[in-house]
Amino acid sequence: MHLVRFQAPGEQPRVGVLADGAVAPIEGYSSMAELLRLSVDELRTAVGTVSDAIDAAGVRLLPPIDERAEVWCAGVTYERSRGARMEESTEQSVYDRVYSAERPELFGKSPAWRVVTDGEPIGIRVDSGHDVPEPELAVVANSHGQIAGFTVCNDVSSRSIEGVNPLYIPQAKVFAGGCALATGIRPVWEVADPANLTIDLRITRDGAEVFAGTTSTAKLVRPLADLVDVLFVPNDFPDGVVLATGTGIVPELDFALWAGDVVAISIEEVGTLTNTVAVGKEAFATLATGTARPELKDAE
Repeated sequence: MHLVRFQAPGEQPRVGVLADGAVAPIEGYSSMAELLRLSVDELRTAVGTVSDAIDAAGVRLLPPIDERAEVWCAGVTYERSRGARMEESTEQSVYDRVYSAERPELFGKSPAWRVVTDGEPIGIRVDSGHDVPEPELAVVANSHGQIAGFTVCNDVSSRSIEGVNPLYIPQAKVFAGGCALATGIRPVWEVADPANLTIDLRITRDGAEVFAGTTSTAKLVRPLADLVDVLFVPNDFPDGVVLATGTGIVPELDFALWAGDVVAISIEEVGTLTNTVAVGKEAFATLATGTARPELKDAE
């Protein structure tokens, strides 16, 4: 099962449990933020209290976080990521050092309102010229700093901007359409071994596959719980936080995303995420105005 945010035509968004093609609303809760204020034990009890299921084909699945939730990312957590960053960068040593350092690289990626989800476009910058997807297992932590579940993240990145200078990482990572999450959160109690999950990436262009890659979370150099612990040392996340744990799949330097490319990511036991590439911020202007999803406007 997956925890989801969903919206039926003419109604406000709700939260529910998605399983077997049907969504069962969770009674007493109207937002994912409310669920992520619970402890894991409380959350497990809450998802056991559901209303009659609704056919999922009749609702729209929304991004899985809301209100004050945020997305953060960890960098250089796979050997492949270290190598790719060193290839592209004029300052290679910083990536080599952080890979084995006691303190991980963590950076803010997106507030909840800027996140796109499955079936929506992802963006690349008009001033970059060399952008790639980064398929990542994302940990969903509650306000208590406990791992509550997992989802799929595409941490879209500009290799050309980061490669010029590591100080440009915020510009290489934070832009319209640059953060996509799958619609569902797989509860932590349903994933037997998150440290041994297969991650697949497929990119198609005009119907033909132009890149494919596979890795495993077994290749992560840092334990998931340690990454979450470091994130919570200086910060509170009252409505929960998603922490993407880094990528082990990076295309070679001669590959870059084009407008219209279809990027499909799947993570064993967790979920799938598919998006089509758009160039520039114009395709995402409605995220800023709150009209990105027509059902929200209709329900006002």
